[in-house]
Amino acid sequence: MDVSVDCVVFGYDGEVLKVLLIEQKTQDGGALREKHLQMALPGDLIQSEETLNDCAARVMLELTSIENIFLKQFHSFGDPNRVREDKDQEWLKTYREFPNKRVITIAYYALVSLYDYTPSPSSFAGKTQWMKLEEVPELAFDHNHILDFALQTLKEQLEPHHIGFKLLPKKFTLSQLQHLHELVLDKKLDKRNFRKNVKRMEHVVPLDEKQKGVLHKPAQLFAFNPEALN
Repeated sequence: MDVSVDCVVFGYDGEVLKVLLIEQKTQDGGALREKHLQMALPGDLIQSEETLNDCAARVMLELTSIENIFLKQFHSFGDPNRVREDKDQEWLKTYREFPNKRVITIAYYALVSLYDYTPSPSSFAGKTQWMKLEEVPELAFDHNHILDFALQTLKEQLEPHHIGFKLLPKKFTLSQLQHLHELVLDKKLDKRNFRKNVKRMEHVVPLDEKQKGVLHKPAQLFAFNPEALN
C-alpha cells in the first residue's frame, strides 16, 4: 500500500472562485513524444523521509511552481479501488512499477489570491490551469469527490477560521469581501448587515486609501490584520 498527498488549490480573481488543475502527461515507451491525458488535482506519493506537510509543499512546488502558500490538511481518502479504473491505469502504468497497488491519499486545501501567484507546470504535469468550479470536468481517480469535500470544508471553515482573506489581495474592498463570502457560501448576503458586522471586526483594518483606475466611484480599501485575532 502507498500513501499520497493531493492538494485542492482554490483561487479567487475578484469575480469567480477557481480551482487549480494539472493535465497529466505520459511518455510512450520512453520516446520523446508526450501524450496528454486527464485533468487532475496536484498530487504525488509521499517519499520515505517526508512528513505529510513537506510532501504537500513539494507537490505544489514540483508540479505547479507555487510555494510558501497556506496549506491545510482536511481529510483522507482510502477506497481500495480509487486508482484502479481503466482511465487511471493507463497513466499509472507509465510511472508506477505496481500501478494496481492500493493508494490512500491525504488531502490538503490551499487558498491563494490569483493576483499573487502564476503557476507553471513541471514534472508529470503537462500544463496547469485555473478552472471555474462549475466547469470542472471528470477528473482522474476520485479527485471530483476530493474537490467536493474540500469545497464543503471551505464553506464550514470560512468564517470561524477567518481563512477567506487568503483568497483576497492584500488590500481589498468590502464589496470584494462580501462577494467572496457569497460565492463560497452559495447564498446572497444583505449588504447593510454584512458591512455592519465587518466593521465590528478588529482584524479588518480600514486604510486611508481608495481604489485606483476604476470606472466607478473608488471604494475604500481594507487590510487583514491576523494579529488582532490573538
